[in-house]
Amino acid sequence: QLQLVESGGGSVQPGGSLRLSCAASGFSLDRWTILWFRQAPGKENEGVACITAHTDTTNYADSVKGRFTISRDNAKNTVDLQMNSLKPEDTALYYCAALGGPAPAICTVMFSGRYNYWGQGTRVTVSS
Repeated sequence: QLQLVESGGGSVQPGGSLRLSCAASGFSLDRWTILWFRQAPGKENEGVACITAHTDTTNYADSVKGRFTISRDNAKNTVDLQMNSLKPEDTALYYCAALGGPAPAICTVMFSGRYNYWGQGTRVTVSS
């Protein structure tokens, strides 16, 4: 069964860092375009970062550019999200999602029904 599992969430103070990991079972993530998105309480889903299949081209939401980095670890079959200089507004439930099919030249940082799989999320809380 194909499954995505997010991990690495937690509680940190503003300015701190966390590294989230999206692990796959049943398929190799390097063949999929992967999106990290988040949902804060009372707000709609917000795309955070994505990485395309094969070329590993990345794209980021303006709100996280320069602070977050998405990357693949093919040996571990994960896609990680390094989050630095965290702000209270980064508090949310973070999900990863996988999109199959032909890889786009550059991925869109937005979750949609086109994504084939997503996980249950990992919670990030940024508070002093």
